[in-house]
Amino acid sequence: QVQLVESGGGSVQTGGSLKLSCAASAYGYSQYISTICMAWFRQAPGEEREGVATIDSYGNTNYADSVKGRFTISKDNAKKTVYLQMNSLKPEDTAMYYCAADDPCHRWPPRKSQFGSWGQGTQVTVSS
Repeated sequence: QVQLVESGGGSVQTGGSLKLSCAASAYGYSQYISTICMAWFRQAPGEEREGVATIDSYGNTNYADSVKGRFTISKDNAKKTVYLQMNSLKPEDTAMYYCAADDPCHRWPPRKSQFGSWGQGTQVTVSS
């Protein structure tokens, strides 16, 4: 099991940037955070939760088409933290953003049912 704590959300204008952080602690089944598949999801009001980006134990990444070229997922194993750098933000990016953990990573797109551990979410709001 993995405990996840998100931070870094906020309100910005169109074209602005934010960097989200997800601090992860692995216990029991998953002994090392480096072996865990990590993902960012987002959910806007009235919409389904959708996968934004994933990063596997080797550092390989995948992105939703809507964020490619603007968002970057990365991790620091020593700090047990996963990041989502968001640039050139658009109003369509407004949503609650969630960090999730799974083992192993699956093919794109990620499904919320595949992830056994979730953070509480952090709100991102982009104004026109």
